[in-house]
Amino acid sequence: MALTAARTPPGVLELLPLEQIAFQDMLDTIRRSFERFGFLPVETPVMELSEILLTKEGGETERQVYFVQSTGNLEKAGTPELALRFDLTVPLARYVAEHEHKLNFPFRRYQMQRVYRGERQQRGRFREFYQCDIDVIGKDSLSIRFDAELPAVIYQVFRDLKIGPFAIQLNNRKLLRGFFENLGQGDAATQALILREIDKLDKVGAEKVAESLRSNDFGLDEAAIAKILHFVQIRSSGHADALAQLDALGRGSDAFNQGLDELRQVLELIRALGVPEAFYALNLSIARGLDYYTGTVYETHLLEHPHIGSICSGGRYENLAGHYTKSHLPGVGISIGATRLFWQLREAGLIGTGASTVQVLVTQMDEAELPRYLAIANELRQAGINSEVVLEPGKLAKQMKYAEKAGIPFAVIAGGDEFAKGTVLIKDLHKREQFEVARGELVKQLRVELEQAQAMSHGTGKK
Repeated sequence: MALTAARTPPGVLELLPLEQIAFQDMLDTIRRSFERFGFLPVETPVMELSEILLTKEGGETERQVYFVQSTGNLEKAGTPELALRFDLTVPLARYVAEHEHKLNFPFRRYQMQRVYRGERQQRGRFREFYQCDIDVIGKDSLSIRFDAELPAVIYQVFRDLKIGPFAIQLNNRKLLRGFFENLGQGDAATQALILREIDKLDKVGAEKVAESLRSNDFGLDEAAIAKILHFVQIRSSGHADALAQLDALGRGSDAFNQGLDELRQVLELIRALGVPEAFYALNLSIARGLDYYTGTVYETHLLEHPHIGSICSGGRYENLAGHYTKSHLPGVGISIGATRLFWQLREAGLIGTGASTVQVLVTQMDEAELPRYLAIANELRQAGINSEVVLEPGKLAKQMKYAEKAGIPFAVIAGGDEFAKGTVLIKDLHKREQFEVARGELVKQLRVELEQAQAMSHGTGKK
């Protein structure tokens, strides 16, 4: 029988064990940061009813959705009943609408699960990937103060991940909308087209964007184009400069003024929340989800690796679940594409493999003494030390090679001499050193060695 080639499908990230540990460490760090700010965990099914998933975006989404069809229903015509979720926002909207009367508002949830999109196959794009989202949902209203809290969460997450300097960039959709209204461009569709051109600013430069705005039928004169390019290139350096940049914009339409006032309040609260001013800034070119976000918007960038793009984004939206309930449910949220972020960090050399979850290998010197080795391993496990015991006899050198390849930091060695003296040997596989301890002191000594190894690992910045 011919063998089938073993290969993963395109668009998925499949990791080796030590890489998986590093990825899991990243997820655990993100989870701890979310929980530190009082967010509660939610999980939704990987499958949703197709009619639920397709209410948000329509045709464009339908081209990326993976439908689910059981073999018993393959001949059925029409849209399959179920589809795989393509983000965590639509499932959240359905969840809140369905459980509205059981939830406590403002509802603060985090969700860290896989999502699925029919992405075009290319390097660094994934069809299956983890998203890590937090949202605060209000009932009828939601204070602008929550918009300021999320950058504090972002700061906590990326500070704890230790992946280098970063900046949380802020804008406000009301400010953008009001700016275009002041230019006589009040039509939302025209604004969207202009913003699409502006979105190319960092890639092609200001002159190319200006040329595009001249050539397209936007009805813009040179003075308007100059004002647009000046506005969207506004950046701040420091807290006082951000407020000064906003003051310099003057006043305008109601939407413009409201956006200004909201940004000022958010900036002041971000500082009050303890985020150092080097980590947040204005960027008036950020638009995010043109048809979705209505107020504050965020993007987060690594300062030393700008080519990676935004590593965390989100913003304020007016009504999360309008398709599913008559209740008014405004909210604010952010999302981290964890799979893509991990892949990018690994490619940039900012993250390596993780340490093995096995802390100690209990070796086997004498097959007849296997019960003793099993007893040692059991004692270590009961003491909270993750231990693997060698169950098949073999040369000690081979056992050491196995431990080193698996990334296990310590080995416990005992033979006839050690059993006779009531001692064991502890071998540090990183330092390639070993020492003898009394059998009754094994747990205590291993705890000391593990704590020292962990402290050294943190000191060198290794996971």
